[in-house]
Amino acid sequence: MWRRHSSKTQKQPLQVHCKNQTDLSAWRKGGRTDPEKSVQNNQSPGDQKNDSKQDSFEQALSYFEKVQDHVSLKKNSVLQKHLTTVESIALQRGLPPEGFDVLLNVALSGKLADTVNTRLLKSLIPASVVPETSVVSSVSWLCVGKCSGNIQLLFLRWLITIFDFIDHKEQLHALYGFFFSFLQDEKMCPYVCHLLYLLTRKESVKPFRIRRLLDLQAKMGMQSHLQALLSLYKLFCPELVTITLPGKMKTYFKNSDGPWKAAINTVRRRNQENSPVSQPLFLGTAQPQSRKRKWNTQLIIPASSTNKNNLKEDKEKNHVDLYSTNESFPVEQLQTFSQLLQNISHLEFPSQMGSVLTNPLLLHYMNCIKDESIYLRLYYWMGQTLQEECTWCTADNNEYEEEFKDFLETVYKTECFLQEGFSSCEEFLYKSLPLWDGLCCRSQILRLVSWIPLSSFSEMKSHLYDPLAQLFFTSSLYFKCSVLESLKQLLQNWLNWHIINLDSESDSQFHSLNTTLSGLVNVVAELIHFVGWISTVALRLEHNPTFLLYFILDFYETVCDMYLRYNLPLLIMPPAGVFYPALLSMDSVSLNQLCYIMYRYRTNLVAAKENELTKKKILQFKFSSQTYQEYNQYIIAMVGCLWTSSAFQKDVHPQGLHMDDELLKKTTVQEFKTSFNIVYHPAMMGYAVLFLQQAWPDDTTFNFSLIKGKKWNWYLEYLYAQGLKGLKVFIESSINRVSQASRSKAGNVQV
Repeated sequence: MWRRHSSKTQKQPLQVHCKNQTDLSAWRKGGRTDPEKSVQNNQSPGDQKNDSKQDSFEQALSYFEKVQDHVSLKKNSVLQKHLTTVESIALQRGLPPEGFDVLLNVALSGKLADTVNTRLLKSLIPASVVPETSVVSSVSWLCVGKCSGNIQLLFLRWLITIFDFIDHKEQLHALYGFFFSFLQDEKMCPYVCHLLYLLTRKESVKPFRIRRLLDLQAKMGMQSHLQALLSLYKLFCPELVTITLPGKMKTYFKNSDGPWKAAINTVRRRNQENSPVSQPLFLGTAQPQSRKRKWNTQLIIPASSTNKNNLKEDKEKNHVDLYSTNESFPVEQLQTFSQLLQNISHLEFPSQMGSVLTNPLLLHYMNCIKDESIYLRLYYWMGQTLQEECTWCTADNNEYEEEFKDFLETVYKTECFLQEGFSSCEEFLYKSLPLWDGLCCRSQILRLVSWIPLSSFSEMKSHLYDPLAQLFFTSSLYFKCSVLESLKQLLQNWLNWHIINLDSESDSQFHSLNTTLSGLVNVVAELIHFVGWISTVALRLEHNPTFLLYFILDFYETVCDMYLRYNLPLLIMPPAGVFYPALLSMDSVSLNQLCYIMYRYRTNLVAAKENELTKKKILQFKFSSQTYQEYNQYIIAMVGCLWTSSAFQKDVHPQGLHMDDELLKKTTVQEFKTSFNIVYHPAMMGYAVLFLQQAWPDDTTFNFSLIKGKKWNWYLEYLYAQGLKGLKVFIESSINRVSQASRSKAGNVQV
């Protein structure tokens, strides 16, 4: 291992604990080498070229290490040469860990002009990790005030960007108070807050720091970066932060990536492409993976990624007490569920929150512990990543669509595992849906829509319903069905959440709606009305296709059972633009679905009416008389069509089937009254033909009038045997029959 240290760092030699740490030979080749194959007898021309570049880089580091006095860039060709060398090497393959100490010291020491220092800081692109000792050494230069304010600001931005590349962070945590003192500088305050946000632990929260933040907020106003830090403090110590803070997650910090982020991604891809094998993560994982961008490089827990109590030496690694209660358990060694149970009280999450998404054990921990600080850190990381890497929001990200799909799929699976949506995903969807074309990452986006947390209707209408409706009406039939499926899943997730939290009056999401159950009822009602509206329009646009009707009715199978299955005091009937196309459908599946839905509506409405009559106290929620009236209108139409052959005379719905006899006679349709009963209905006629063939195999006239009396009952039994269970329960519950074949007498038509 090549080691170059100034006199300042010789007292603290760099200790690299990661087995996969980049060595000099690997760095020269733009990749990493297998220790068993590192001995080479002959050098290729490419290796010789790399050695030449390496020699130039060593000379540049040696030059910057020995710089004593202020040197002008314009009149010094040597300085220009070495500065260009550093920039070139950094952009091509990144800098090795040993180069940061020299370059940071010279950039922050004030020996060179700000122009040179700026270029040096912008070239600090890591090839693997950034040694913590180098960062701590460079921070000490901020104490003596040798560098200008702009350079200090640029250094902080760099430190935030490469935070996850720092190999250890214990000494950085010890400098928490030092960084906190820089909050008084208005220009540096946003970036200092950002850095403190990344460093904050529970023990970092002190009353004097809270008072200082409140004083700054009183002086500067409600700044987002101050709110972020106060929100994190309040999560750790709610008894110390008593002020009310905005509960809605938003973008707290400005983008600090500057010139480094794109360069880091480019260097990482180039280094992995040049490697003869698929390389593991630069931050020290032991498993190979495919070439991925920023988000996927953080989905595996890196070695030495926890914030404290990292292993000291390789020898000690062989004797780690996995169940010690005196120190934090190394999260990268968490392999089994039993280890999680044994160490759940002293497990510290990795600095790279993205690694949590693919680790079921850590997700179990999140479900069990419900540590709000963990969720806040995860939301912040995820929000930043989604905002910066969205392929249709950023012009230069189009080539990474497949990788972005993988990331969105991982986020969705995490939400399914935790059974709750992320507010950062909600913010991302609200911002990106107006710009979305409905094609890029379609499946992933619609799946994320199904996990949007409960919000007020005003927010959902402007940010979700309006942009989704524009895409819905102008897209293909398949897209319409996908949207309906997503909204059905959204409704089910809300209802499941309601069941789980029914007895939890202190649940934070209830408070976010300002009201408890009434807020949920209103939001769910608006979702159902929205789906009813877009379904009605879609059926007209697409001319009532069976495929679309299936997804619409599937949504209402959930709606019709909300009262009994989910204990939600709400029932909303489907609009006439959905009910009548289903009733007159040419497909028996749709008609059978509608029959089952109306049966469940009846069951729920009867239960609600009985509950109202038996409760002595006044109920907070009652179904309106309009709901009962609309149900009765629909049931009259259905019975008139399928059973009594009187739909055209008795249907009283404003958008129903009622027609005068004179108008019906002009259609020249014989026996028009029976056109939609269970024998002549277009969806049922196929069954009637098959029944006639079995009952009268010698009769080829297909005389449907033969199906009456006892044959009618046989025909019903035949239909039931064909799997039309929805039709069966509807007839048995909603139609009075006096027949020996009738299994039960099921009450009146009207509720």
